[in-house]
Formats: sequence, structure tokens, C-alpha cells
Amino acid sequence: MSLKVAIRIMPRDVILDTQGRAVAQSLKSNGFQFSDCRVGKLIEMTFPDSQKASIKADVEKMLTQGGLYNPLIEKYEIEEPRSV
Repeated sequence: MSLKVAIRIMPRDVILDTQGRAVAQSLKSNGFQFSDCRVGKLIEMTFPDSQKASIKADVEKMLTQGGLYNPLIEKYEIEEPRSV
């Protein structure tokens, strides 16, 4: 059995999200109504079940040392590992 982990990376709230603005403008010009739009990225990783105890620490190490996000302008959230 394997475990899947999702990492959500979003621009920090104080950062101007130009991609989000462009998407919002396009959708609003097509008649859709909403209050805000921000664009980020989602990374999914699959690990062997045997790594269950160390997955969160490994993922945080990947984020900080592996360059998966820019801490100056982005924030991240790690979802709990789930069986797949």
C-alpha cells in the first residue's frame, strides 16, 4: 500500500498575485461573479507505506532544501498522508 501527500503552495497574502488577477479578469469578463481569485500550485507525492512516520519531515525538508517553494513570496500547507 502507498501513501499520497498533497502540498498546496500559494502566494503570501501580501504579495500581488498577477496570475490570479488575470484569471479573475478573464472570468469576470465572461460574466462570472466572485470576490477573489488567487492562483497557486498543487504537488502530489506518493510514498511507500513504510515511510509513514517520516513523511511529513521528509516533505518539509524537500520544501526547504529542495526549492519547491520560495519562502519570501509563497506559503505552503501539507495535507495529511492518505492511503491510495
